[in-house]
Amino acid sequence: MMVDDPDAQILQTLREIREGQREIAALLSAQRSLVEEQVKRSRDSIGESINLQKLALKRQRTITLIAVPGIFACIAAIAYLVIRYF
Repeated sequence: MMVDDPDAQILQTLREIREGQREIAALLSAQRSLVEEQVKRSRDSIGESINLQKLALKRQRTITLIAVPGIFACIAAIAYLVIRYF
């Protein structure tokens, strides 16, 4: 659209700039929402990972408390049999 009046042309250009800024603001708002959602999912994932690591360490401690005495008992039994029969 051609406008002969310089003031009207400036006004039209300003309106186009304002409309472009509104579109950019709407896009940025949508992008911010997506980023916030991704951050929330990332935090949830990290929390779940930490909980799983804690559970794994707890299980490892339990197994160690059961296995180590069992291994020592087996070694002691083998040592006893070796000493007794040889």
